Amino acid sequence: MLDFIVTFINGLSLGGIYAMIALGYTMVYGIAKMLNFAHGDIIMVSGYILIVFMGITGNIPLSILISIFFAGMFGVLMEKSAYMPLRGASPLAVLITAIGVSYLLQSVAQMIFGSAPKYVVIANLGSVNLFGLSIQLYKIITLAVTIVIMVVLSLFIKFSKTGRAMIAVSEDRGASGLMGIDSNKIISITFLIGAMLASVACTLYFLLTPNINPTFGAKPGIKAFTAAVIGGIGSIPGAMIGGIFLGIIECFSNSIPVLSPYTDAIEFLILIILLLVRPTGILGKKRKEKV
Repeated sequence: MLDFIVTFINGLSLGGIYAMIALGYTMVYGIAKMLNFAHGDIIMVSGYILIVFMGITGNIPLSILISIFFAGMFGVLMEKSAYMPLRGASPLAVLITAIGVSYLLQSVAQMIFGSAPKYVVIANLGSVNLFGLSIQLYKIITLAVTIVIMVVLSLFIKFSKTGRAMIAVSEDRGASGLMGIDSNKIISITFLIGAMLASVACTLYFLLTPNINPTFGAKPGIKAFTAAVIGGIGSIPGAMIGGIFLGIIECFSNSIPVLSPYTDAIEFLILIILLLVRPTGILGKKRKEKV
């Protein structure tokens, strides 16, 4: 029973990281109607920025804040330079561009930092005892940060002027433009928020895996995209549910020796089965296309 609870908590923690990354995917898709497959590589870019500023300042909290800021700026720059010129292009062209941007970022990172892994020590937070269980503190922090971000983001979108503009652009970009909403600005803000969330996830992921290489963001990026699809891509609560669900499945699968080598296959099999039963995901909604 104790092993079950510990594994469940591990799944919640890992799922929280996936959920934060998935929020970037789901917001960009929900508002800009595009799949940014380079989103996972923003995690890698943020990680290297963090390493550089940790070496310059020697101050870890300051370096984390700087990496979040620059990751956000990098997300906006990526949108302005790579995706904005393709605003009227076909979805296939945008998808291919996103894949190209992903490989470009990985290649540039390899040229600058090399292909060998670099080890990153953010903090050794130790463990706490809860009801007789020894739980690593970073897992509790990860889950708490995810919940806070989820609540704040939901309130921001529901009650702020910018958030309501995001909803309007998501529903009908043309009509929202007639109402005086600058859709290009809203899409840039969406990329800014998504990239900053990816940077926060990167910091938390370092507590779990304290090393980085040029493909560091590829695997969590794909897992987070899977989580976004499971939860219903375009739905912010769906991204949270999908991330937690995927994290729990992964941790329980890894805890069973017979299933551990097939964890990734099991996750994607669940995705396929879910999409066959509910193509829009858990909280996704069918969209009516106007002809």
